[in-house]
Amino acid sequence: MTHSATQTLVTLVAVFLLTACASGPENNPTARVNIKQIDVQLEKNVPHKKSDALFHFYKTWHKTPYRYGGNSRKGVDCSGFVKIAFSQLFHQSIPRTTHLQSHIGTQIDYEDRQYGDLVFFKTGYNMLHVGFYLEDNSFMHASSSKGVIISRLDSPYWADTFWQIRRVN
Repeated sequence: MTHSATQTLVTLVAVFLLTACASGPENNPTARVNIKQIDVQLEKNVPHKKSDALFHFYKTWHKTPYRYGGNSRKGVDCSGFVKIAFSQLFHQSIPRTTHLQSHIGTQIDYEDRQYGDLVFFKTGYNMLHVGFYLEDNSFMHASSSKGVIISRLDSPYWADTFWQIRRVN
């Protein structure tokens, strides 16, 4: 392989890796909303089940910074956050990538969503995002701009990019 072909291949791989789990309009120039339209949830306004293990997991990871490919409290991406939660809370191994996670379990109608279901978004061309549905249209996820947070499904950005809900037993 020539040096030029190698450089092109490396560049294409880098572009793919940087866009594979983007989670907000700051990474998607074609998004139809301004980043200021993405809601910022204050913890006191977020409905939750305090006794639930998923909520306690969120409390531990809240504000962990986003890092593509990350899988620790030093930095985590959306699919890594979901994979770690499944491992620690449910003692279940699931795939590492958002694409593969979007094929596990059973697809659920939006009206039938429940606490703990996986919510998926198409945030751009070949870009997927995943989080855990909580309740009252809220979900927790690793945002590329704010780290691990809780957002609302009915905010303009997330409502516009919503794709599917899956239940993993």
